[in-house]
This record gives sequence, structure tokens and C-alpha cells, in this order.
Amino acid sequence: MANLRDIRKRIVSVKSTQQITKAMQMVAASKLKRAQDGVVSARPYAIKMYEVLASLALRTESGKHPLLQRREEKNVELIVITSDRGLCGGYNHNIIKTSEQFLREKKGEYENILLSVIGKKVRDYYRRQKKEFSNEFLNPGNVTFSYAEEIAADVIDRYIEKTTDAVYVVYTEFKSAMTQNVIVQRLLPVEPMTLAEDEVAVEYIYEPSEDELLADILPRYVYTQLFRMLLESVASEHGSRMTAMDSATNNAVEMVDRLTLLYNRARQAAITTELMEIVSGAEALG
Repeated sequence: MANLRDIRKRIVSVKSTQQITKAMQMVAASKLKRAQDGVVSARPYAIKMYEVLASLALRTESGKHPLLQRREEKNVELIVITSDRGLCGGYNHNIIKTSEQFLREKKGEYENILLSVIGKKVRDYYRRQKKEFSNEFLNPGNVTFSYAEEIAADVIDRYIEKTTDAVYVVYTEFKSAMTQNVIVQRLLPVEPMTLAEDEVAVEYIYEPSEDELLADILPRYVYTQLFRMLLESVASEHGSRMTAMDSATNNAVEMVDRLTLLYNRARQAAITTELMEIVSGAEALG
């Protein structure tokens, strides 16, 4: 049976780990509330902007603006969003696994796939794989619109210059603290709205001109969608970390209980052995 001193050390060590995981869980829960509020606030605007642009794309010539041009997809860009930090369960692993699957399945379909990464975890993973990046950014956790705009500006430039024919993003859509879905979404070009068989597209009169409107709203659409994806990713990270730390805390409690039981058994066995030695010694003296 294990030494009593060793068991006591293990109990102290596990309790110390339990305090850390509990603290991390509480911090993640606090950050999740703020991140979730950000996602809830950004979603309606992003969804409505997509609906407006999808409607405009339906009524506009595909070549009217470079970001509306639909070309044969030979060169595509894949943007992968993970966190900078670990200890969040399978959050980063699931994203990287999905991006690997995309690269593997599309390898023969496209001539070239440009890889852009946001977050230390995906950056470090693909560095070990000797992959080259079009762009690499950190995921600051506290995402601002200007930060999303900075990233999206490079994406837009490559699409306008026809370096890429389509842009896809791998990110995690936040559902709840327990549920996050990894999805692959096409960012560019804008997908036109589909009409029913008996439905006719309504023609609009634009004020200011159609060209001015598209030149202003299309880049803003890309900024907004990427901003929403970053917010979804941050909320998913905190939700996954909170769940993972809660599980780790519960496991630590169970381990302390098992070690305490083992300690008591070992202590009882030691006391029983000492009593038997005392009784045997007394009988020998008698």
C-alpha cells in the first residue's frame, strides 16, 4: 500500500489543482457573459446585412463590383480561426481537424489554396506542418471592429486583385456554453438570394447611384461578417473553457475523495499493525 506521506502530498497537489481549475472556470464564465452579449448584439445586424446584400446581388450584374464577381474557383483562400490559449477542451482541436479535412478534400479540386490563420494554436500547428501562410494574426480575445476591418482589408485586396476566386472561413458558431458547432462558411463572393419559381425579382431605384452604394456597403459587409465570426469564436472559446474547467474541477473532487479513502485505509492498516505489535510485545513480556 502507498506510503501515507506520499498520499498526503498527492491530496495537497490535487486540491491545489482543483483551486486553479475552479478559478479558471469562474473567470471563463465571467468572460463568456460579455462575449455572449457581443454575439447577441452583432448577429441581427450581420444577418440583416447579408440579406440586403444577397438581395442586391440578385438584382445586380455579377461584374458590377469586384466583390460580386463569381469566377471559377481555382485559387481559394481558407481563413482558420482558433484561440491563442489552450485549456478549452476540444475547441481548437475540432477547428484544426475541420480545416485539415477541407484542405485534404479540396486538394485536387482547386489549383491552389491560400491559408490564413487567426490565433496562436492554429498558427503553431501549421508551422509544425511546414505550411505557408498568406496572413497570420493573433486572436486578442477582446475583438474590436477595427481589428476585424484590418484583417478583412487584406482579404478584399486579394479578391479584387484576382489572387483568389473565393474565400472560406472555418470558425466555431456559438450555441451555448455546452454546444459550439464548427462550420465552414463562404465569405466571398456574395451568394445571391434564391427566388421561388413564381417569384420575380423587384428592381430598385438606387440613391445614390448603384455603383456608389455597392462600393460602400460591400466592403462593410465583409468587415461585419468577419467581426461576427471572431465574436462567435471568442464566445465559443470561453464556453468551451468553462465547461472543460468545470469537468476538471469535478474530476479533482472525485480524485481527492478516492485518495482520502486510500489514505484512511492505509492509516487504519498502520494503526492495526502497531496495535498487533504492542499486543504481541505485551504477551511476550508476560
